[in-house]
Amino acid sequence: MTVKYELIKTCKQTGARLGRLHTPHGVIETPAFMPVGTQATVKTMSPEELKQMDAQIVLSNTYHLFLRPGHEIVREAGGLHRFMNWDRPILTDSGGFQVFSLAENRKISEEGVEFRSHLNGDKLFISPEKSVEIQNALGADIIMAFDECPPYPADREYVRQSMERTVRWAERCRKAHAREDEQALFGIVQGGMYADLRLECAKLLTSMDFPGYAIGGLSVGEPKPLMYEMLEITVPHLPQDKPRYLMGVGSPDALLEGSIRGIDMFDCVLPTRIARNGTVMTSTGRLVVRNAKYARDFGPLDPDCGCYTCRNYSRAYIRHLIKADETFGIRLTTWHNLYFLLELMRKVRKAILEDRLRDFRDEFFARYGLDERGF
Repeated sequence: MTVKYELIKTCKQTGARLGRLHTPHGVIETPAFMPVGTQATVKTMSPEELKQMDAQIVLSNTYHLFLRPGHEIVREAGGLHRFMNWDRPILTDSGGFQVFSLAENRKISEEGVEFRSHLNGDKLFISPEKSVEIQNALGADIIMAFDECPPYPADREYVRQSMERTVRWAERCRKAHAREDEQALFGIVQGGMYADLRLECAKLLTSMDFPGYAIGGLSVGEPKPLMYEMLEITVPHLPQDKPRYLMGVGSPDALLEGSIRGIDMFDCVLPTRIARNGTVMTSTGRLVVRNAKYARDFGPLDPDCGCYTCRNYSRAYIRHLIKADETFGIRLTTWHNLYFLLELMRKVRKAILEDRLRDFRDEFFARYGLDERGF
Protein backbone atom coordinates (compact mmCIF):
# COMPACT_ATOMS: atom_id res chain seq x y z
CA MET A 1 0.00 0.00 0.00
CA THR A 2 1.01 3.61 -0.60
CA VAL A 3 0.30 4.37 3.05
CA LYS A 4 0.85 1.72 5.70
CA TYR A 5 -0.08 1.87 9.36
CA GLU A 6 2.23 0.19 11.88
CA LEU A 7 0.86 -0.40 15.38
CA ILE A 8 3.64 0.01 17.94
CA LYS A 9 1.80 -0.25 21.25
CA THR A 10 -1.64 -0.12 22.85
CA CYS A 11 -1.97 1.77 26.13
CA LYS A 12 -3.00 -0.60 28.93
CA GLN A 13 -4.84 2.21 30.75
CA THR A 14 -6.98 3.39 27.86
CA GLY A 15 -6.58 1.32 24.70
CA ALA A 16 -5.08 4.32 22.88
CA ARG A 17 -2.76 3.46 20.00
CA LEU A 18 0.86 4.42 19.42
CA GLY A 19 1.78 3.94 15.80
CA ARG A 20 3.68 4.96 12.71
CA LEU A 21 2.08 5.94 9.42
CA HIS A 22 4.42 5.29 6.53
CA THR A 23 3.87 7.58 3.51
CA PRO A 24 5.79 8.41 0.31
CA HIS A 25 7.13 11.58 1.96
CA GLY A 26 8.03 10.24 5.38
CA VAL A 27 6.84 8.57 8.55
CA ILE A 28 4.24 10.15 10.84
CA GLU A 29 4.32 9.24 14.53
CA THR A 30 0.75 8.82 15.75
CA PRO A 31 -1.45 10.02 17.36
CA ALA A 32 -0.63 13.20 15.43
CA PHE A 33 -2.05 16.68 15.01
CA MET A 34 -1.92 18.09 11.47
CA PRO A 35 -1.64 21.88 11.08
CA VAL A 36 -4.03 23.20 8.44
CA GLY A 37 -2.57 24.95 5.41
CA THR A 38 -5.83 25.78 3.67
CA GLN A 39 -4.34 27.71 0.74
CA ALA A 40 -1.15 25.61 0.53
CA THR A 41 0.29 27.57 3.45
CA VAL A 42 -0.17 27.42 7.22
CA LYS A 43 -1.13 31.01 7.91
CA THR A 44 1.90 33.22 8.75
CA MET A 45 4.27 30.22 9.04
CA SER A 46 7.00 29.16 6.62
CA PRO A 47 7.68 25.48 5.88
CA GLU A 48 11.05 25.85 7.59
CA GLU A 49 9.38 27.15 10.77
CA LEU A 50 6.91 24.28 10.74
CA LYS A 51 9.83 21.87 10.55
CA GLN A 52 11.49 23.62 13.49
CA MET A 53 8.44 22.81 15.62
CA ASP A 54 8.45 19.29 14.10
CA ALA A 55 5.14 19.36 12.25
CA GLN A 56 5.12 15.95 10.60
CA ILE A 57 2.32 16.54 8.09
CA VAL A 58 0.14 19.43 6.94
CA LEU A 59 -3.35 19.54 5.45
CA SER A 60 -4.41 21.56 2.42
CA ASN A 61 -7.87 22.19 1.06
CA THR A 62 -9.18 20.93 -2.26
CA TYR A 63 -12.05 23.42 -2.51
CA HIS A 64 -9.87 26.48 -1.98
CA LEU A 65 -7.06 25.31 -4.25
CA PHE A 66 -9.61 24.42 -6.95
CA LEU A 67 -10.84 28.04 -6.84
CA ARG A 68 -7.33 29.53 -6.77
CA PRO A 69 -4.78 29.09 -8.18
CA GLY A 70 -6.44 26.06 -9.81
CA HIS A 71 -5.31 22.45 -9.63
CA GLU A 72 -3.83 22.50 -13.12
CA ILE A 73 -1.38 25.23 -12.11
CA VAL A 74 -0.36 23.18 -9.07
CA ARG A 75 0.09 20.14 -11.32
CA GLU A 76 2.29 22.18 -13.69
CA ALA A 77 4.37 23.28 -10.69
CA GLY A 78 5.09 19.62 -9.90
CA GLY A 79 2.38 19.10 -7.28
CA LEU A 80 1.76 20.62 -3.86
CA HIS A 81 5.06 19.47 -2.36
CA ARG A 82 7.09 21.46 -4.88
CA PHE A 83 4.59 24.29 -5.13
CA MET A 84 4.72 25.05 -1.40
CA ASN A 85 8.29 23.81 -0.77
CA TRP A 86 7.21 21.14 1.72
CA ASP A 87 8.95 17.75 1.50
CA ARG A 88 7.04 16.03 4.32
CA PRO A 89 3.61 14.35 4.00
CA ILE A 90 0.52 16.28 2.90
CA LEU A 91 -3.16 15.40 3.24
CA THR A 92 -5.85 17.06 1.16
CA ASP A 93 -9.50 17.00 2.17
CA SER A 94 -12.17 16.37 -0.46
CA GLY A 95 -13.67 19.86 -0.52
CA GLY A 96 -17.00 18.48 0.63
CA PHE A 97 -17.14 20.32 3.94
CA GLN A 98 -16.37 23.68 2.32
CA VAL A 99 -18.94 23.15 -0.43
CA PHE A 100 -21.59 22.62 2.22
CA SER A 101 -20.43 25.31 4.65
CA LEU A 102 -19.14 28.14 2.42
CA ALA A 103 -20.79 27.87 -0.97
CA GLU A 104 -23.95 29.81 -1.76
CA ASN A 105 -27.06 28.33 -3.32
CA ARG A 106 -25.67 24.82 -3.45
CA LYS A 107 -27.74 22.12 -5.14
CA ILE A 108 -27.06 18.51 -4.21
CA SER A 109 -27.82 15.74 -6.67
CA GLU A 110 -26.69 12.16 -7.07
CA GLU A 111 -24.16 13.38 -9.61
CA GLY A 112 -22.51 15.89 -7.27
CA VAL A 113 -22.91 19.44 -5.95
CA GLU A 114 -23.57 22.57 -7.95
CA PHE A 115 -22.62 25.72 -6.06
CA ARG A 116 -21.46 29.29 -6.36
CA SER A 117 -17.94 30.32 -5.43
CA HIS A 118 -17.73 32.25 -2.17
CA LEU A 119 -15.10 34.43 -3.88
CA ASN A 120 -16.90 35.75 -6.95
CA GLY A 121 -20.22 33.94 -7.30
CA ASP A 122 -19.16 31.83 -10.29
CA LYS A 123 -21.29 28.74 -10.78
CA LEU A 124 -19.19 25.60 -10.25
CA PHE A 125 -19.70 21.87 -9.91
CA ILE A 126 -17.83 19.20 -7.97
CA SER A 127 -18.61 15.52 -8.32
CA PRO A 128 -16.79 12.62 -6.63
CA GLU A 129 -14.82 12.17 -9.83
CA LYS A 130 -13.94 15.87 -10.01
CA SER A 131 -12.80 15.93 -6.36
CA VAL A 132 -10.47 13.00 -7.01
CA GLU A 133 -9.23 14.55 -10.27
CA ILE A 134 -8.33 17.74 -8.38
CA GLN A 135 -6.60 15.81 -5.59
CA ASN A 136 -4.72 13.63 -8.07
CA ALA A 137 -3.39 16.85 -9.62
CA LEU A 138 -2.47 18.31 -6.23
CA GLY A 139 -0.45 15.17 -5.46
CA ALA A 140 -0.91 14.85 -1.69
CA ASP A 141 0.16 11.61 0.01
CA ILE A 142 -3.33 11.12 1.47
CA ILE A 143 -6.52 12.21 -0.28
CA MET A 144 -10.13 12.02 0.88
CA ALA A 145 -13.29 10.67 -0.71
CA PHE A 146 -15.92 13.28 -1.57
CA ASP A 147 -18.64 13.20 1.07
CA GLU A 148 -21.68 15.09 2.28
CA CYS A 149 -21.35 16.55 5.76
CA PRO A 150 -24.82 17.00 7.28
CA PRO A 151 -25.37 19.87 9.73
CA TYR A 152 -26.19 19.51 13.40
CA PRO A 153 -28.95 19.07 14.26
CA ALA A 154 -30.48 17.20 11.30
CA ASP A 155 -33.43 14.86 11.10
CA ARG A 156 -32.81 11.15 10.78
CA GLU A 157 -34.24 10.69 7.28
CA TYR A 158 -32.07 13.46 5.85
CA VAL A 159 -28.96 12.03 7.53
CA ARG A 160 -29.79 8.53 6.29
CA GLN A 161 -30.07 9.71 2.68
CA SER A 162 -26.91 11.78 3.07
CA MET A 163 -24.96 8.84 4.52
CA GLU A 164 -26.08 6.49 1.75
CA ARG A 165 -25.09 9.06 -0.88
CA THR A 166 -21.68 9.44 0.80
CA VAL A 167 -21.15 5.67 0.50
CA ARG A 168 -22.09 5.68 -3.18
CA TRP A 169 -19.80 8.65 -3.77
CA ALA A 170 -16.96 6.83 -1.97
CA GLU A 171 -17.24 3.95 -4.43
CA ARG A 172 -17.16 6.39 -7.34
CA CYS A 173 -14.08 8.07 -5.86
CA ARG A 174 -12.37 4.71 -5.60
CA LYS A 175 -13.06 3.95 -9.26
CA ALA A 176 -11.91 7.43 -10.35
CA HIS A 177 -8.64 7.35 -8.38
CA ALA A 178 -5.86 7.39 -10.98
CA ARG A 179 -2.77 7.46 -8.75
CA GLU A 180 -3.24 4.56 -6.33
CA ASP A 181 0.47 3.79 -6.44
CA GLU A 182 1.30 7.30 -5.18
CA GLN A 183 -1.69 8.50 -3.12
CA ALA A 184 -3.82 6.78 -0.48
CA LEU A 185 -7.56 7.44 -0.72
CA PHE A 186 -9.39 7.42 2.65
CA GLY A 187 -13.11 6.78 3.05
CA ILE A 188 -15.13 9.05 5.38
CA VAL A 189 -17.65 7.65 7.85
CA GLN A 190 -20.74 9.83 8.14
CA GLY A 191 -24.11 9.26 9.82
CA GLY A 192 -24.64 12.35 11.95
CA MET A 193 -25.49 11.65 15.58
CA TYR A 194 -27.33 8.41 14.82
CA ALA A 195 -25.45 5.37 16.09
CA ASP A 196 -27.01 2.84 13.73
CA LEU A 197 -26.27 5.04 10.69
CA ARG A 198 -22.65 5.46 11.79
CA LEU A 199 -22.31 1.68 12.14
CA GLU A 200 -23.93 1.02 8.78
CA CYS A 201 -21.65 3.54 7.08
CA ALA A 202 -18.55 2.05 8.73
CA LYS A 203 -19.56 -1.45 7.63
CA LEU A 204 -20.17 -0.42 4.02
CA LEU A 205 -16.96 1.59 3.74
CA THR A 206 -14.71 -1.03 5.36
CA SER A 207 -16.00 -3.56 2.85
CA MET A 208 -14.42 -1.37 0.15
CA ASP A 209 -11.00 -1.83 1.81
CA PHE A 210 -9.74 1.75 1.81
CA PRO A 211 -6.17 2.21 3.12
CA GLY A 212 -7.48 4.49 5.88
CA TYR A 213 -10.71 5.82 7.35
CA ALA A 214 -11.80 9.26 8.50
CA ILE A 215 -14.68 10.08 10.81
CA GLY A 216 -16.46 13.15 9.50
CA GLY A 217 -19.50 15.15 10.53
CA LEU A 218 -18.38 15.63 14.14
CA SER A 219 -17.32 18.85 15.87
CA VAL A 220 -20.08 20.61 13.92
CA GLY A 221 -21.81 22.15 16.94
CA GLU A 222 -22.89 19.07 18.87
CA PRO A 223 -22.07 18.74 22.60
CA LYS A 224 -18.68 17.11 23.13
CA PRO A 225 -20.10 14.16 25.10
CA LEU A 226 -22.18 13.32 22.03
CA MET A 227 -19.09 13.49 19.81
CA TYR A 228 -17.25 11.13 22.16
CA GLU A 229 -20.25 8.79 22.17
CA MET A 230 -20.18 8.64 18.36
CA LEU A 231 -16.44 7.86 18.47
CA GLU A 232 -16.97 5.06 20.97
CA ILE A 233 -19.62 3.59 18.70
CA THR A 234 -17.71 3.98 15.44
CA VAL A 235 -14.01 3.35 16.14
CA PRO A 236 -14.32 -0.33 17.20
CA HIS A 237 -15.80 -1.07 13.76
CA LEU A 238 -12.83 0.34 11.85
CA PRO A 239 -9.90 -1.94 10.93
CA GLN A 240 -7.13 -2.29 13.51
CA ASP A 241 -4.46 -2.22 10.81
CA LYS A 242 -5.59 1.04 9.15
CA PRO A 243 -5.19 4.66 10.31
CA ARG A 244 -8.17 6.48 11.84
CA TYR A 245 -8.59 10.21 11.26
CA LEU A 246 -10.99 12.46 13.18
CA MET A 247 -11.67 15.44 10.94
CA GLY A 248 -11.82 19.05 12.13
CA VAL A 249 -10.95 18.48 15.78
CA GLY A 250 -8.12 20.37 17.52
CA SER A 251 -8.96 21.58 21.02
CA PRO A 252 -6.59 20.10 23.62
CA ASP A 253 -9.35 18.24 25.46
CA ALA A 254 -10.70 16.69 22.26
CA LEU A 255 -7.21 15.62 21.15
CA LEU A 256 -6.76 13.79 24.43
CA GLU A 257 -10.23 12.25 24.45
CA GLY A 258 -9.96 11.30 20.78
CA SER A 259 -6.59 9.62 21.34
CA ILE A 260 -8.03 7.67 24.28
CA ARG A 261 -10.76 6.43 21.95
CA GLY A 262 -8.31 5.14 19.36
CA ILE A 263 -7.92 8.05 16.92
CA ASP A 264 -4.57 8.38 15.13
CA MET A 265 -4.86 11.68 13.22
CA PHE A 266 -6.46 15.06 13.89
CA ASP A 267 -6.64 18.44 12.13
CA CYS A 268 -8.19 21.80 12.90
CA VAL A 269 -7.88 25.50 12.08
CA LEU A 270 -8.40 26.32 15.78
CA PRO A 271 -4.77 27.10 16.76
CA THR A 272 -4.19 29.48 13.84
CA ARG A 273 -7.67 31.04 13.95
CA ILE A 274 -7.64 31.98 17.64
CA ALA A 275 -4.02 33.15 17.31
CA ARG A 276 -5.19 35.83 14.88
CA ASN A 277 -7.53 37.10 17.60
CA GLY A 278 -4.75 37.28 20.19
CA THR A 279 -5.75 34.10 22.02
CA VAL A 280 -3.23 31.43 22.96
CA MET A 281 -3.33 28.03 24.65
CA THR A 282 -1.19 27.59 27.73
CA SER A 283 -0.61 24.79 30.22
CA THR A 284 -3.10 26.50 32.57
CA GLY A 285 -5.79 27.31 29.98
CA ARG A 286 -6.51 29.88 27.31
CA LEU A 287 -5.02 33.36 27.59
CA VAL A 288 -6.20 36.42 25.66
CA VAL A 289 -2.92 38.30 25.36
CA ARG A 290 -4.50 41.37 23.78
CA ASN A 291 -6.26 42.14 27.08
CA ALA A 292 -5.14 45.28 28.90
CA LYS A 293 -3.92 43.41 31.99
CA TYR A 294 -0.95 42.11 30.00
CA ALA A 295 0.33 45.56 28.95
CA ARG A 296 3.08 45.41 31.61
CA ASP A 297 3.46 41.63 31.83
CA PHE A 298 7.03 40.90 30.78
CA GLY A 299 6.83 37.15 31.24
CA PRO A 300 6.37 34.59 28.44
CA LEU A 301 2.98 33.46 27.19
CA ASP A 302 3.52 30.16 29.05
CA PRO A 303 6.46 29.74 31.47
CA ASP A 304 6.33 25.97 30.86
CA CYS A 305 6.56 26.25 27.07
CA GLY A 306 9.79 25.88 25.13
CA CYS A 307 8.63 27.33 21.81
CA TYR A 308 10.46 30.11 19.94
CA THR A 309 7.87 32.67 21.05
CA CYS A 310 8.05 31.85 24.74
CA ARG A 311 11.84 31.70 24.72
CA ASN A 312 12.21 35.16 23.21
CA TYR A 313 9.20 37.44 23.68
CA SER A 314 6.98 38.73 26.47
CA ARG A 315 3.24 38.99 26.79
CA ALA A 316 3.59 42.78 26.88
CA TYR A 317 5.50 42.87 23.58
CA ILE A 318 3.12 40.48 21.83
CA ARG A 319 0.13 42.48 23.08
CA HIS A 320 1.72 45.66 21.73
CA LEU A 321 2.23 44.07 18.31
CA ILE A 322 -1.32 42.80 18.10
CA LYS A 323 -2.84 46.09 19.26
CA ALA A 324 -0.69 47.87 16.66
CA ASP A 325 -1.87 45.44 13.92
CA GLU A 326 1.67 44.24 13.34
CA THR A 327 1.76 40.89 11.53
CA PHE A 328 4.69 39.70 13.63
CA GLY A 329 2.42 39.54 16.66
CA ILE A 330 0.09 37.08 14.91
CA ARG A 331 3.09 35.08 13.73
CA LEU A 332 4.24 34.74 17.34
CA THR A 333 0.86 33.66 18.70
CA THR A 334 0.42 31.23 15.80
CA TRP A 335 3.87 29.74 16.36
CA HIS A 336 3.07 29.23 20.03
CA ASN A 337 -0.35 27.63 19.48
CA LEU A 338 0.90 25.19 16.86
CA TYR A 339 3.88 24.25 19.00
CA PHE A 340 1.59 23.81 22.00
CA LEU A 341 -0.59 21.24 20.22
CA LEU A 342 2.34 19.45 18.57
CA GLU A 343 4.06 19.24 21.95
CA LEU A 344 0.83 17.99 23.53
CA MET A 345 0.71 15.15 21.02
CA ARG A 346 4.35 14.29 21.74
CA LYS A 347 3.40 13.99 25.40
CA VAL A 348 0.36 11.89 24.47
CA ARG A 349 2.56 9.47 22.53
CA LYS A 350 4.98 9.24 25.46
CA ALA A 351 2.11 8.59 27.88
CA ILE A 352 0.78 5.80 25.66
CA LEU A 353 4.24 4.24 25.55
CA GLU A 354 4.36 4.35 29.36
CA ASP A 355 0.77 3.07 29.83
CA ARG A 356 -0.38 6.22 31.66
CA LEU A 357 -2.49 8.19 29.20
CA ARG A 358 -5.52 8.42 31.51
CA ASP A 359 -3.32 9.76 34.31
CA PHE A 360 -1.76 12.25 31.91
CA ARG A 361 -5.19 13.40 30.74
CA ASP A 362 -6.40 13.94 34.30
CA GLU A 363 -3.26 15.88 35.22
CA PHE A 364 -3.52 18.01 32.07
CA PHE A 365 -7.21 18.75 32.65
CA ALA A 366 -6.57 19.73 36.27
CA ARG A 367 -3.97 22.30 35.20
CA TYR A 368 -5.93 23.47 32.17
CA GLY A 369 -9.01 24.15 34.28
CA LEU A 370 -11.15 21.26 33.00
CA ASP A 371 -12.73 18.38 34.89
CA GLU A 372 -12.45 14.74 33.91
CA ARG A 373 -15.20 15.25 31.30
CA GLY A 374 -13.28 18.04 29.58
CA PHE A 375 -15.51 20.87 30.87
